[in-house]
Amino acid sequence: MESNRFERGMRVRREVLGDAHVDTTASQTTALDAEFQTFITEAAWGSVWARAGLDRSTRSLVTIAILAALGRRDELEMHLKASHNTGVEPVALTETLFHVAVYAGIPAAHSAFKLAKAEYPDSGATDQDRKS
Repeated sequence: MESNRFERGMRVRREVLGDAHVDTTASQTTALDAEFQTFITEAAWGSVWARAGLDRSTRSLVTIAILAALGRRDELEMHLKASHNTGVEPVALTETLFHVAVYAGIPAAHSAFKLAKAEYPDSGATDQDRKS
């Protein structure tokens, strides 16, 4: 069971974050964090991200909202990059960050928008997108 969860987690982690990111992380793993990397792969990717209840795009947006609300810049940046692999549309990202502004504060959303603009430089929701 454990190896299946790790294998499933590694597959999902690669699909979401991309091979380059996962390979870089693996190459930087040391004895200090090896067990932690296994834990992340099994728990986050093999258990939660592998669940069928939400699609990948929704999971991405939930993750982005939480990381933005908590001010976790490094992880937020990583998941904004990964959102291209999960089918997140710029309009959905914009609307998610508006929710962050209301429920977690304007400074949190402002910081997240700054990172999102770097990741999606020519995108964003327009008034017409919101009306459809």
